[in-house]
This record gives sequence, structure tokens and C-alpha cells, in this order.
Amino acid sequence: MSSEAQIAAVDLFCGVGGLTHGLTKAGIDVRLGVDLDPACRYPMEQNNAARFLEADVSKLCASDILAAFGDARVTLMAGCAPCQPFSSYSQPARREKRHADWELLNSFSSLVLSVRPTFVTMENVPPLRRQEIFGQFVAALKEAGYYVDFAVVDGRDIGLPQRRQRLVLVASILGPIKLPKVGKPKVTVRDTIANLPPIPAGKADATDPLHVSASLSAMNLKRIRHSKPGGTWRDWPKDLIAPCHTRDTGTTYPSVYGRMEWDEPAPTMTTQCYGFGNGRFGHPEQDRAISLREAAMLQSFPKDYAFVPPNEPINFSTLGRLIGNAVPVLLGEYIGSVLIEHLKAYGH
Repeated sequence: MSSEAQIAAVDLFCGVGGLTHGLTKAGIDVRLGVDLDPACRYPMEQNNAARFLEADVSKLCASDILAAFGDARVTLMAGCAPCQPFSSYSQPARREKRHADWELLNSFSSLVLSVRPTFVTMENVPPLRRQEIFGQFVAALKEAGYYVDFAVVDGRDIGLPQRRQRLVLVASILGPIKLPKVGKPKVTVRDTIANLPPIPAGKADATDPLHVSASLSAMNLKRIRHSKPGGTWRDWPKDLIAPCHTRDTGTTYPSVYGRMEWDEPAPTMTTQCYGFGNGRFGHPEQDRAISLREAAMLQSFPKDYAFVPPNEPINFSTLGRLIGNAVPVLLGEYIGSVLIEHLKAYGH
């Protein structure tokens, strides 16, 4: 049996399956995905071989994880807890408070220490590494006999067509493990979405319901027509500039109402990435915001990744949240390859 086939994994906080899909592409057998959000069931199970369990991770027992592992000799627990409490997009006062979601990292830590898998991985936003709770998590792993490494990975370095930085941790019971630095060629917006059919604002492609863009008001349609790729709202005629941007407090937000650039990576995909006014989410040349499919592809999901059952209505808010919060598939593949190479190095 090859080393790739020997790693059985459980993906906690699995979302729509970005991490699972990437780990699977690397050769890891993801057997179970767990998430509290029922909207994650269809994409997780439709695109991956893993079973989906709708459950609160804080209420899981070690036996739930062990049952999924079965008789596997080499095991992996992955846990990407919700990042909102740590995110730089959160308000400072909220970041300083101990948020209820923070406890999910403690729940994950408790499960790891009870199950003692061969490998552990997690990813989150970079500010988490400065929080006491993360230091406690790392210390607990080391005390339990794990070798640990963590680093901030720039998505552009692993071929992600997006400016996205994530804190990645890997831990191994086998021996010292290291996250290698990589420097793949830059992948651009053009490389990723240029071949999709053009669509107008508020419309969907006839062959792909997810290739749909949000409607634009008459004012925002005028604004995007005056927007330059890589430019800002300062490029507009004065009568199109929003009152909030004319105040001193608004001058520090030049990237809202912006177009992407064809030959650069996209900005970080957020849960609001389908809205023209929510960031630099305007299409490089079409007069609309990027579609949900384009957002998913910029998150490195395959073009045919299914997010909703056939004929089900497209809900921008729900799908924007699921896509924006997803672990990019390429990041999952990078993590999986690190673990597989580590396993080979130790003779398994």
C-alpha cells in the first residue's frame, strides 16, 4: 500500500470541502467532514468521497473521530475553526474580547489530545498567532509529544490567484516537521476566469447557475463604468462619489468600489465578494461584480464544483459566506503534500 493511501483524515469545520478537496488531490483519504452548517452537506458530499456529519464540534466525542478512522494506521485531524474573532476585518474591540468562537479552538485541542492522531493541521488568519489561545494550543501539542511547525503562507506563493495570507500549522507524532517555503509562478485573474462566458449584472449564464452576478443599481452601474482596473473611486466624476467617501474618515478606503486587474492576483475573497461596493470585486472589464463561480475559482475550486443541488435557488448571502470562508483547495493540496512527504521521510 502506498503512503498516500495510508493517511485517513477527518476534517472538522469542513465548510464546503475546500480543505478536503485539496487533501484528497494530494492523496489523503478524507473520510469524514464535520460542520454545524447544513448548507455545507451538499457541496461536501457531492464533490468529495467523505461522509458529512452535521454537528457542533464542541459536542463531538473522541469516539466519533475514532469511528471514522476505523483501522487506519496513520491518521490526520484537520481543524479550521471560524476565524472571525481573529480576523483583521473585525473591529478592534471585538478582536480584543474573548469571543465564544475562540473556544472552538480549545474544543479541537481537546479532541486532538484525546484521539492522538498521527498528524494535526489547522489554518486560520495570521493575527491568531499573536493570541494567547494559540500559544496554549501549540504548547499542549508539544507537551503531548507532537513536533509542531507553523508559518504564514502567502497564497500567491502556492499558485493561488489571490492575495490571501493564512496561518498554517502542522504537527506530527513521528518526528520534526517543517512547512517548506515555495515560490510558484504568479497566477492571475486572467489565468483563472478569462474563459468564462460574459454575463451582464444581475444575470446568470445559461449553462452554469453559479456563474451569476449581483444586480447593480443605476448609480453603481454608472460608477463601475467609470472604474479602471486597479483604480479607485477617486477616478470617478465628483457627482458619483458617495458622501461617506468625501469625509475624512472615508479617504482611507480606496479599495471599495474597485475593479480587479487582469494580470494580477485577485484581492482576498471575503464573504461579501459578490458585491461591487464591498471591495475590489468589480470584474476587470465587464460592468458588474464578479460572479459566485468566479469567486469560487479564485478560491481555486474547480470550475465544475457543485455548491447547490440542481434547480435550487441561488442565495448570494449564503453562497458568498460559504465561498469566502472556504479553505482554498490549493492550500489544502499544499498541506497534504507536506504531510505525505513527511510520512515518506519516516519510512512509512
